[in-house]
Amino acid sequence: MTRMDPVELELPPAPEPARLPVGRGGTWGLTWHGVRTVAVLDLRQRVRSTRWIVALVVWFVVVGGITLLTTGALEAFSAQDRPNTGPILFSAVTALVLGLGLLVTPTLSSTAVNGDRNAGTLATLQVTLLSPAEIATGKLLAAWSAACAFLVTSLPFLVLALALGGTPGWAIVRVVLLVALLLLAVCGIGLGFSALVARTAGSTVLAFITVAAITVFTPILFGLTFTTTTSQEQVTVWGMQDGWADGDDPGPCEVFTAERSVSHTERTWWLLGINPFVVVADGAGTGPLSVHGDGSPLSAMRDGVRMLRAGPPPALDECWTGTAAPAELQDDLRQDLSTAPVWPWGLGANLLLGAAGFVVAVRRLRIPQRTLARGTRVA
Repeated sequence: MTRMDPVELELPPAPEPARLPVGRGGTWGLTWHGVRTVAVLDLRQRVRSTRWIVALVVWFVVVGGITLLTTGALEAFSAQDRPNTGPILFSAVTALVLGLGLLVTPTLSSTAVNGDRNAGTLATLQVTLLSPAEIATGKLLAAWSAACAFLVTSLPFLVLALALGGTPGWAIVRVVLLVALLLLAVCGIGLGFSALVARTAGSTVLAFITVAAITVFTPILFGLTFTTTTSQEQVTVWGMQDGWADGDDPGPCEVFTAERSVSHTERTWWLLGINPFVVVADGAGTGPLSVHGDGSPLSAMRDGVRMLRAGPPPALDECWTGTAAPAELQDDLRQDLSTAPVWPWGLGANLLLGAAGFVVAVRRLRIPQRTLARGTRVA
């Protein structure tokens, strides 16, 4: 028998392990088709729910009822000063719409991710060709569209306040745009917490706390820090020297240097600038800048914040007799308003918070996810 040489067999290369799809273009890949698909799915779920219709009806009734009651009250109390009725009503409706929007919007986005995860529908989206950025953008767009629906429902009452006169026509355009962008920022904040926290109740509470922090806590913090910006300083005073008693001739006013309590609010004004109500009031443009105001609450809020931003005047007017100050001192005695607008800074800060929440949502939607909270449902 002949001996056969061994035959070398060439085996095919081992297949690479299967990888889950990470979306077109990676984590941050974006296409209009993918964003639209996610947004339409979310909006269809909202429209099918009867609670959505009920919420819109309740919103319309509440805003309309308060607007009509406010109109009647203003007509009754300002019969002799009707030109102020329009600006006051416009300011009241704007504050009402913004306040209710800040209360409703967190609930529209704070359960967008963890709600779908608990229902077992999020994993279905994640294993498709949709990228994490497309999923997050679609859910953000759906929540923002739902929030803007409430804003659109309020337009008739803003138009009614505008029809009473006293408010520029373009003020309603600026108000609607600013409120819509602020609601977009709140949607981003809620979306971030919905991706970060496993339970829907926890993400909703955190979203409300964040909104309350920039809306309610910022004025409180400004008041608490007011004493830290106040100190005794030597300032120029136009007035009467101390030491005269009641009944005595106070004498003429003169210029002198004395120690007075001065508050440098130009250091902490930004605590108020981030407030959404200040952002809308400063950007609405309902009236010209004026130290004495023009009767509009929105203008008064804008002028007050800009006065705080300008800081204390170089000199103090303590001349109670009404004697005119010297010409070289009148510019220093005038309480100026800052001409720099506040709303771009405040709006930018709010949008930055919303962008941070959006980034967190995108990063948490990547697959495979390394760490998940205990008890988190995947599919």
